[in-house]
Amino acid sequence: MYRVQIHDPRLNRFRVVTAADQHELQRKVEAQRQIWTEMWERKVQADARKAQREHQAMERERAARNKDQKISLALEETKEAELAVSEAQEILSAGLRTVPAVDWESMKDRSPFHDSKPSAPEKPVFREKPDPSLLPKKPDPSSPVYQAKHGLMSRLIPGRKEREILEATGRYHADVDAWKTAVREFNERVRTHNNQIDQLKEEYYRKAALFKQQMKAWESRRQHFEAEQAKQHQEIEQRKQNYLSLDPGAVLDFCETLLTNSVYPAFCPRSFDCDYIAETKALIIDHALPRIEDLPSRKASKYIQSQDIFTYTELSDSALSKLYEEVNYMIVLRTLHEIFSADEANAIDSIVFNGIVDTIDKATGQNIKPCIISIQVSRTEFQPINLHQVDAKACFRKLKGVSAAKLQALQPVAPVAQISREDSRFVESYDVAHTLDDSMNLASMDWEDFEHLIRELFGKEFGRDGGEVKVTQASRDGGVDAVAFDPDPIRGGKIVIQAKRYTNVVDASAVRDPWGTIQHEGAMKGILVTTSHYGADAYAWAKGKPITLLDGGHLLHLLARHGHKAKIDIGEARKELASGSKK
Repeated sequence: MYRVQIHDPRLNRFRVVTAADQHELQRKVEAQRQIWTEMWERKVQADARKAQREHQAMERERAARNKDQKISLALEETKEAELAVSEAQEILSAGLRTVPAVDWESMKDRSPFHDSKPSAPEKPVFREKPDPSLLPKKPDPSSPVYQAKHGLMSRLIPGRKEREILEATGRYHADVDAWKTAVREFNERVRTHNNQIDQLKEEYYRKAALFKQQMKAWESRRQHFEAEQAKQHQEIEQRKQNYLSLDPGAVLDFCETLLTNSVYPAFCPRSFDCDYIAETKALIIDHALPRIEDLPSRKASKYIQSQDIFTYTELSDSALSKLYEEVNYMIVLRTLHEIFSADEANAIDSIVFNGIVDTIDKATGQNIKPCIISIQVSRTEFQPINLHQVDAKACFRKLKGVSAAKLQALQPVAPVAQISREDSRFVESYDVAHTLDDSMNLASMDWEDFEHLIRELFGKEFGRDGGEVKVTQASRDGGVDAVAFDPDPIRGGKIVIQAKRYTNVVDASAVRDPWGTIQHEGAMKGILVTTSHYGADAYAWAKGKPITLLDGGHLLHLLARHGHKAKIDIGEARKELASGSKK
């Protein structure tokens, strides 16, 4: 199984995500981040609506000019307060109104391909070609129009006959000139027409070629979109089949999806961590619960006419405490109901629910996360219960759940079972620090003793907060040397520790290997410890990554802090290692 802890700083939510392979892990991480984004957007919208309601209430109070308006406003605000409390009281019944299920089909992306299909260019419309039949005919010199007509006067008046001949010839030449002009103009119109046709054709061919390219690209995008959709559908189907075949990773994915999709009032935190034990078909849930101050507490609004003011009544401490208990016990029962009811593959025979509150210890001001509710329930125990008629707290007690006498006191209880962080590679460790003295050169120390020394040292560091450090099987391959576990159920996680007994400067390449190991292990961070020093390139490469580099000086300082002395002499170690006296 691959495991990684992710964090959303906007919501201050942490989640440990597990999967059978890295591809599935990445998918689940992206899905969780999308859920958190949607939760953040809903929170922003809810805060905006709340601010708007408060603003509107103030505006309404200012705008209410008479007694009747103000009394009506107080009644409206009272109804809103009662509705918020009612929503909290109906957490269980709201969950019973729907049939819990993971809707595999709704998870499939069936959105249409949104890219608009390119439009084909319109074919050009050509104007009619100039009609040559409309051209005037070429003047005919033999036409009577161009012949001189001689009469009596032509014979009587000297020179008149010659003038008549010249006039007839002039008419002919004038008409010839006019005809030639008309022919030239006609030919020019024909050339212009042909040029326009060529231009329109050229533009059309250009657009047609571009359209062909656009269609090819559009078709390629459409096919890619449909292929990705088909791939996503196939992945969903595979997830479903894996779950139905009781694959442990798929069962865990199913439960996480179901819990994520369950809709609760905005004041309920939706952080959880799950583990599935395939051998016993048991599910363990570490589930965040709300703080008492998160619950709706207003009871009513009232307008006092004599003073012309609005007053507000809050739930009494006892009523708020009772509501807090109801809410948390209902969350437990609803979670059990949703998982058992939706588990069509019968992959889960029993559930352990650990309810954890992320809050501040008012006595110390420190952040605490006490487990205030823990219960283990089998399917056969839970199925006969009629949740429509139960008292949530009484039902919880009947099922032998463990909780503090008063939940609002946040008194921690021991979880019935906890999520296992065991790794088959872990081996029995032994203490080394008590053998150290001023003469012990860590740089030439036996490599296996050095790894166990690092485990012991960090065990003391993490042990102050209840953490645990374990050594992995010896391999000398530069892999995981030790693993620390932060027990915090919400923010905790795995920390990979590598111990490098070096006598040379540690360069960037030696840091890249642990970085790959950190990602492969799904750890929240890594710590690299060496007896030597780190080069500038190593620090530069590690910058901005969740890797802590501790050199020989840091190591001696940590040992001194826990009452141990030793030395690091690189030159002496090189000689010893070269001579073979140390391995």
